[in-house]
Amino acid sequence: MKVVIQRSKNSNVMIDNKIYNSINKGLVVLSCFTEGDSIEDINYIVKKIVNLRIFDDDKGIMNRSIIDINGSILSISQFTLYADTKKGNRPSYIKALNGLEANKLYDLFNKELSNIVPTLTGVFGADMLVNIENDGPITIIIDSKNK
Repeated sequence: MKVVIQRSKNSNVMIDNKIYNSINKGLVVLSCFTEGDSIEDINYIVKKIVNLRIFDDDKGIMNRSIIDINGSILSISQFTLYADTKKGNRPSYIKALNGLEANKLYDLFNKELSNIVPTLTGVFGADMLVNIENDGPITIIIDSKNK
């Protein structure tokens, strides 16, 4: 499992030119699954996300987590995170898990996140426009295979 996490002041996801979901201060999490991913990968990533100290404290030091600031998460599925660009100029997405299995893991991932932090989503497999006001900018990549 691979995620890209961006600290956000204000973000939304649009589907068919309408805002589907939006958050204020929080995190935008782009996620992708690969063969062999399981609940253990999800639990590892969820624990990392909710405990990352990437929000400023009163002294301007990144010392607070999403839990500490009572923030929200906008979770978006993005199979292109497993793009393989080694050959040629057209990325291969063969390492991304098939849609049916990935959708099950995505739903489970969001359920686990929402047990801890308010979590809104996009629609798995939909054509989405994601607007991210990246605060900092701060972007973190976590791969559950690199524990």
